[in-house]
Formats: sequence, C-alpha cells, structure tokens
Amino acid sequence: MKSLLAQSVFAERRQRLMAQMKPHSIAIIPSAQLASRNRDVDYAFRQDSDFYYLTGFDEPDAVMVLIPGREEGEYVVFCQDRDPEMEIWHGYRAGPEGVKSEYGADQAHPNGLIDDEMPSLLDGCERIYYAIGCDEGLDAQVRGWLNAIRAHARQGAVPPTEMVMLDHLLHEMRLFKSEDEAGLMRQAGEISAQGHVRAMRACKPGMTEYQLEAEITHHFAVNRCRQAAYPSIVGGGNNACVLHYTENAEVLNDGDLVLIDAGCELDYYAGDITRTFPVNGTFSEEQKALYQLVLDTQEACIELVKPGTPWNEVHDLSVEIITRGLVELGLLKGDVEELVENGAYREFYMHRVGHWLGMDVHDVGDYKVDGTWRPLEPGMVMTVEPGIYVSPFNDKVEERWRGIGIRIEDDVLVTEAGHEVLTASVPKRVDEIEALMAD
Repeated sequence: MKSLLAQSVFAERRQRLMAQMKPHSIAIIPSAQLASRNRDVDYAFRQDSDFYYLTGFDEPDAVMVLIPGREEGEYVVFCQDRDPEMEIWHGYRAGPEGVKSEYGADQAHPNGLIDDEMPSLLDGCERIYYAIGCDEGLDAQVRGWLNAIRAHARQGAVPPTEMVMLDHLLHEMRLFKSEDEAGLMRQAGEISAQGHVRAMRACKPGMTEYQLEAEITHHFAVNRCRQAAYPSIVGGGNNACVLHYTENAEVLNDGDLVLIDAGCELDYYAGDITRTFPVNGTFSEEQKALYQLVLDTQEACIELVKPGTPWNEVHDLSVEIITRGLVELGLLKGDVEELVENGAYREFYMHRVGHWLGMDVHDVGDYKVDGTWRPLEPGMVMTVEPGIYVSPFNDKVEERWRGIGIRIEDDVLVTEAGHEVLTASVPKRVDEIEALMAD
C-alpha cells in the first residue's frame, strides 16, 4: 500500500541523516524479511521501521545504502528483481527500475548483485554506519565484503576502519515528529478512539472478549488499518490485572470491568489507547473509587506534559497521586512519602506512566541524555497511562477490591504551547462512559 506521505518527505529524511554522518562514510540499512508462520504460510509482512522511515518502500528483502557526496548517486537500493512467474503468486514488485522511478533511488540493483557491488561501494569509505547484531545474515555479508576489499589491498583497495552504530542518529530523528507525522498520528489516534467507542457501545454481559476485540478490529480495517499496532488486550474481570493479557477468550460477566488496550497502525504510525469500563454499563462504588483515582492521576500527569518538563517528573507525579489515593481508600497504610520511597505502590502500580510513541508502539529515542532524564520538547509524542491493579489473590486487602484492574491511556503530542491529546474523542469520565453505554 502506497504511503500517505509524499516521497519528498522520505528524501528530506535521507538528506538530514546524511548531513549528520561524518565525511567519507557509508550507511547500510536492511529491510525486514518475510517470516514463516507455519507450513506454506508467512506472517503478514510489516516493513522494518527504520528502513521505511527513510524509503517509504514496503517490500521485503531489500538493503538501502547511503553514501554522502558520491557523484554517481548517494542513495542506492538492492531489492528483489521483477519475476513475472513469482508475481502471479505473490503480487507485483517494484523491481530496480520501480525503486528508482517511484521511490527516488539514484541507483538500484537486483539482490543477486549485492555481493559484487558492495565491496566497490565500501572501498575508500572510512567508516560504516550500521546496526550490527540485528541481522546475523547481513552481518556475515558485511564481513565478507570487508574481507573482499582487504584481499585487494595490494591493488590499492582501502577498507573502512571504523564501524558506528546507526541507531542513535536515526532514532533521535524519529523521536521528533514533523507536522506530516503528527497529522498521521492524529488520524491514527482518532481511528483508534472511535474503535474504543464502538466497543463501549457494543459491550454487554455474556459477550466474549474476542467478540469485543472483533468490534475494534473491524473498525480499524474499514479505515485503512488492516493491522493493529500491537496485539489488542481485552481483559474482563481478573484478566484486567494481567498487564499484557492477549488470550481474549473469556466471557464478560455482569458486574465486572473490562480493560481494552488497543490501537490501530495507519501508514506505519501507531495509536495506543486504553480504556476501562463496566461490562454492564454501570460502575460499582469500589470500581468508581479506583477508576476516579486513576483518572485524576492521568489528567494531572497530562497537564505536566509540556516543553521543559523532565521525563521522569510525569511518572513521579503519578506515583505520588496513586499512593496518596490508595492510602485514603485503605488499600495502603502508612506515611505517603515513606510508601513512595519504599516502593509499596508497586504492588498495585508496577509499570511506568508512559513511553515514546511513533512508528513503533514503544518507539525509539533515549529517555536519558548524558545520564540525566531528558526534558520534553515539541514534536515528541508520549503515552500517559497510569493504572491500578488489585490482584484477585491479594489477601492483604478487603475482598471487595480484589480483581479490579484499571488503566487509562492517551497519546499526547508535546507542542510549543504545551500539549495536544491525540486520542481525546473517546470518553473517559465516569458519567460520559455510563451515558454512552446507556445510549
């Protein structure tokens, strides 16, 4: 499927990356490969995010090469050749000519020529930018190309003498979203949000978790998002206390909450939303009390998202508010500061308040710079997702609290003026949820 972004966007990214590379260097970035699911069936192909970020090309088994300043062309791609017989079975390929005409490559070659061409491209370069250790097969090929150059040292061939991990440069670029990217993430957030609205409207006691998942998946698919950004979590009752529950196979019971963590992927950009709501449409007093505590925490943390706020301050605030609230409700006992210092809250709140979001649902980018938590800056997108999970096996609390799991998550773009919630159109206040489900 063609990208919603213009090819000029990918070209500009390549130029920005090459501008950061040292002189006389070369970058090698491989695509993803098909993965076998079972006999004669592959998993649905999903391009490597780094490769797609720089190319917009979504075919497997390709390698892109960037060589700043090369007169014959800075952007070279090795890809699958056209094969009419294979295309009958598996679909049309761009081939080298298509990669040049449609994806802006200066030069493109069939994969079968990569071992012949790469030594000459590497010859004379001083350093290689490459994510070693991510693809063992390609690692072996790179070693082979270097050995081929060394074998011709007497003829004047000069192999690179330095290898640099590409990840830091590229992932720092990906951390900051352009307006084009923010636009796609707004759309992904809205599609994801309306999928959750559909699930709330459809939910009723006696449904299964997978039936509720199907409501969301259908909404994603009819809005151009055939793949979710990650396996959807639909956990009713005790299952909501399992953070990465994905079986989605149980019956939804009257009186329980259901936690849904689901987001679509639109043109390789992820939405990531969690909502928790009553299966029968009405919160019990205990559910409402814990839910309101999580909601108050989330809203306070979102208000803290703005340029200059250190990353960890958002999490620290969530810990403080949740701990204080659990003491007030009687689930924790003791001095709030001591409970925070001792980590007593982790029995109920065991994850961080959020993560970077972008092409990967847990997106790339450093959380610390030079050992210090980095401040938020415009263009970053993060989730804000506090939660409280009272294990059904926790005999230290009253039985009425046990088995209640709640998480509320939104996607937040840091802006010059503060922040923008990209997923705001799905209700999260108690009265809004109950009114929607009653309707």
